Amino acid sequence: MSVENIQPSAINLRTDRRCAPCGLDNPAPAFSWRLASGSVQTAYQLRVLHGAGQDEARPLWTGAIVPSGDMLDIPYAGPPLDSLTSYAWQVRLWNGDMAGPWSKPASFETGVLDPALWSAAWIGGDIPDRAALYLRGSLDLRRDVVRARACVSALGWYRFFVNGHDLTGSAQVPRWTHSDHILEYQVYDLTAELRSGRNLLAMAVGDGRYRGHSGIADKRQTFGDRLAGFAQVFIEFTDGSVQTFGTGPDWHAGSGRIIRSDPKRGELVDLRLPESDWLSDPRPPERFGPATILTPPTRQMVAEEVERVDAYRSLPATRVWRSPKGKLLVDFGQNLAGVVRMRLSQPEGTRLTLTFSEVVGRDGELDTGYLFGDMARHPPQRDEVISAGRTEWWQPWFTIHGFRFLEVDGTGDYLDPADFEAIVLTTVLDYNGTFECSDDRINQLVRNVRWSMISNFVDTPTDCPTRERSGWTGDIQVFAQTAAYLADIQPYLRRYLRNLALEQHENGAIPPYIPGDVTRHSGAAPRWMRQTVDSAGWGDASVLLPSVLYRHFGDRQVLDRQYDSMRRWVDHLAALARRWPGRGRLFPRRLGGLERYIVDSGFHWGEWLRPGESMPLTYVKHSLRAPASVATAYLAHSSRQLAEIAGTLGHNADAARYAELSANVVRAWHAAFVRRSGARIGHDRQDDYVRALAFDLLPENERPAALHRLVELIEAADCHLGTGFLSTPLLLPVLARFGCPDVAFRLLLQDSDPSWLGQVRRGATTTWESWEGYTSKGDARYSHNHYAFGAVVAWLFEGVAGIGPLEPGYRHIRFAPTIGGGLTHAGAEIVTPYGPASSFWRVDGDMVELAVTVPPGCTGKVVLDRGEQHSVRAGRSTFRWQRPDPDGTSMSAVPVARVT
Repeated sequence: MSVENIQPSAINLRTDRRCAPCGLDNPAPAFSWRLASGSVQTAYQLRVLHGAGQDEARPLWTGAIVPSGDMLDIPYAGPPLDSLTSYAWQVRLWNGDMAGPWSKPASFETGVLDPALWSAAWIGGDIPDRAALYLRGSLDLRRDVVRARACVSALGWYRFFVNGHDLTGSAQVPRWTHSDHILEYQVYDLTAELRSGRNLLAMAVGDGRYRGHSGIADKRQTFGDRLAGFAQVFIEFTDGSVQTFGTGPDWHAGSGRIIRSDPKRGELVDLRLPESDWLSDPRPPERFGPATILTPPTRQMVAEEVERVDAYRSLPATRVWRSPKGKLLVDFGQNLAGVVRMRLSQPEGTRLTLTFSEVVGRDGELDTGYLFGDMARHPPQRDEVISAGRTEWWQPWFTIHGFRFLEVDGTGDYLDPADFEAIVLTTVLDYNGTFECSDDRINQLVRNVRWSMISNFVDTPTDCPTRERSGWTGDIQVFAQTAAYLADIQPYLRRYLRNLALEQHENGAIPPYIPGDVTRHSGAAPRWMRQTVDSAGWGDASVLLPSVLYRHFGDRQVLDRQYDSMRRWVDHLAALARRWPGRGRLFPRRLGGLERYIVDSGFHWGEWLRPGESMPLTYVKHSLRAPASVATAYLAHSSRQLAEIAGTLGHNADAARYAELSANVVRAWHAAFVRRSGARIGHDRQDDYVRALAFDLLPENERPAALHRLVELIEAADCHLGTGFLSTPLLLPVLARFGCPDVAFRLLLQDSDPSWLGQVRRGATTTWESWEGYTSKGDARYSHNHYAFGAVVAWLFEGVAGIGPLEPGYRHIRFAPTIGGGLTHAGAEIVTPYGPASSFWRVDGDMVELAVTVPPGCTGKVVLDRGEQHSVRAGRSTFRWQRPDPDGTSMSAVPVARVT
């Protein structure tokens, strides 16, 4: 049957880009779908129904037939939706005059759309300062329940129980938000949990991100000093009545077995204290008293927009042994973020101390000081547990650690590896992007980068799971494109950008990490951190992250939502350029009117951590003299990106204004930092030339000289890279784009330091914060789980495998593999918003075979050796050709097979 005669149908229906989300507080959710294989869409029609099940569903709204091939983010346009209500929706497609069937229904459930519905109180209690807060209340039901939902939140991390049943599990909720602005809540289905008669509701609340230690300054009580819980239950009965119950003065509060709770420092737990007395006993424990009503920093509650931080997988211990000092050490074989689940069988009162680290030192002992060799030392990551004298499995509730190795003190007897497992905690995303090639060192590099992403994509995208654990804007700015290839990050980064916009200063400046630590409770940041809100390359995340989401996911909504934030940042950076011209440059050229386009004031992190650089020296250097060539380049780049975004959104006056700003900044940058027609740029380092070429800051006639000098610097370094955080993701794409893929492959395959494969050669299972990872004496240094330098993986997907979007969201796909480096095969698969796309090539002698897959409803362009191009339709297409001979002649590519 031809495509023209196939009834079109839709699959993989998503609401706000999520499958069956619960608790949406978007009054006009957006609907997306994919085409079934062989389908063609020329028009669509939507309908929404009350109720998520087929039996209970009843029509609410049927939209008009819309002549369009669009299938992403179609907004709901029917009657107002009700709060805490289940809905189903369907889509019907047309191919010309042929109508397809209604799709299988997809469900979504609203959260609290009307803030007037909130009636519960925030409650706390009298407990020791570092202890967890335990809460319990009851509700009596005399009628049969049809439907029940609970909206739950806390100032801290919480677990929520109904009749002794833990509904939260290992999830670390609520997600970290700046609680001066918003507080996140979760929705739980209690329909099956409630029973006739008395029901017990309970919460345990730990310090979490609200009160626990966090950040580069290791601050505690950033957002407040009192833990609190919040729960509101909405119940529908069989007689049609509705009733609301919530936390209030009738609840009880007290302490429990978690004596100390901190997300960084760990937990102290006494298992001798009972759990049942506060979870299920008819009367509250004697140590409990009436709950107290508290006032939170804000009453603005927001629903979840992304999957929770939860248990992703478990890893068994691979080895247990005694160190030279007799310490019990456990290796889980993989650097990760999470907690340890441990089987206890020690005598009652035995106190076990669990200490975590990423490395074992040269002396064979657990190394807990390597992170802070030239920074303020923070205490080790450590849990303590007091045994109850029975055999049981235990894991902490309200902490998370970055580790591969565990030291256990107080065990006495040797323990078996089967007594330990590591629980990996992360935001549960779809890690659906894969890359594989003939060199397993590169495959290991990709695995390492994926593990660093898993470890750091927690409640905010963190720098490392050990030290600051902060959502540094510069790190996610450089890594976002790699993340977009590895997983579906769109809802995750939408939430991050929402937090960023909330914390942006009135003048457009942006804190260097999101959420920040300047609050009404804790006051201003230290003086040495206040100046960092101006940093180019970091604050530019406000512009470049939405661009990545638009490019990879076709997310036009995020452009619209973040537009004001983008504009304010670029305007702020431009204002910095007009302040104190020439102050931040050594022996500046006189540029006349162009001086007002050079960003040479404010603090800028610059090209952070080039090979051989230390953090303190780099910080001091950038404090004394702003890296103006870097900051000015980012103003040129972000203003150009903003001009394009403004044009996409129809803000034509802004588009013209920012395009003009970018052109003027490029002229000024060139006048200030380019010499000898592109042969010398800035401080004459690799990153100076990488930025110039990547950001198109040079006229075409000067690009060859800049490329030549970049290659000279690489060769002078014995084919080693010399870039830091900002330029490393751009290095290999620049070399390949401008005609030096051989140099790009040599850098990629370099295995002596500094290099990516040097870390692989030394047994890394994640990527490191610095290129070296160790001092010259062989001692570990800085974080060993830090994704920034792993941003090279984007080039493996887009460069080596050759998959990239020609239109936002991959409606039109470019397949342009880079074949070389001695690889005999390479390939990648990604899941686009329209479905899976893949590219796989293999070299056999002088012949190359390439197979590409295009999702339904999409088209592709295949670009082969010497620029030969072929258009491909949905389905699988295969090409075969002879590689160019030394004299430059080759056979044309011949399509040898096609499967649709």
